Amino acid sequence: MVILGYNTPTTNSQSNEAPHVRAFHNLLSMQAGAYQNSTWVVGVAKAGNEDGHELMGGSAIIAPSGELVAQCLTLGDELVIADCDLDATKFGKQTIFDFGRHRRIEHYGIITQQNGVTLPTD
Repeated sequence: MVILGYNTPTTNSQSNEAPHVRAFHNLLSMQAGAYQNSTWVVGVAKAGNEDGHELMGGSAIIAPSGELVAQCLTLGDELVIADCDLDATKFGKQTIFDFGRHRRIEHYGIITQQNGVTLPTD
């Protein structure tokens, strides 16, 4: 189980990304992390205004399948709970994400030795 805290603002001063897109990407990254690691993810967010910045909130509990199990829906104080069956992590870790069986470090050379972009030759 991965439990993480975050205090992400609803807006990015360096882009005009809409708040709903930022919230989507925030949730998407937690869901992908849960699925790709076959583990529960509990994302605990700050919400409301802090030092003049609106924080997105959206605390969430995500299953090893990547499915959203529970999520806070307002910018007020909220608590969400869920039964997290730790055995639900076994399937992914014993099949598609069995890194001990599937990891092929002999092929890592090209990605560990190169820095930057190499353009294809014509």
